[in-house]
Amino acid sequence: MVGVISGSASFGSRLVYSQWIDFSEAVVLAYVTGMIAAFILNKLFVFKESQGNFFESILFFCVVNAVGLMQTWLVTMCLAYYVLPFIGVLRYKNEVAHAIGICAPVVTSFLGHKYLTYR
Repeated sequence: MVGVISGSASFGSRLVYSQWIDFSEAVVLAYVTGMIAAFILNKLFVFKESQGNFFESILFFCVVNAVGLMQTWLVTMCLAYYVLPFIGVLRYKNEVAHAIGICAPVVTSFLGHKYLTYR
């Protein structure tokens, strides 16, 4: 549920950010929005028994999410600008690309948070 909520926050905020800034930049800003939601929700509900201190958790959370951001951005940009247009998907290509991009780091982020951030 945390992933769905934070992913929804990311996707929804990107739609808003795209009204004022470039798609690529909006994806990055939306990732940060989803990241904030994910940190709060994970800390409260998923990894309650964390052994690390709060500031250490934030540091590792940012490191793990930097990797996730790169995955999300690369998948989203490749799909939106190359793959989807190549296969003829032009309508809602940014939305489709971003939705898939948000899903790209699910496993690596979970493992990173489990073994680093909230160990």
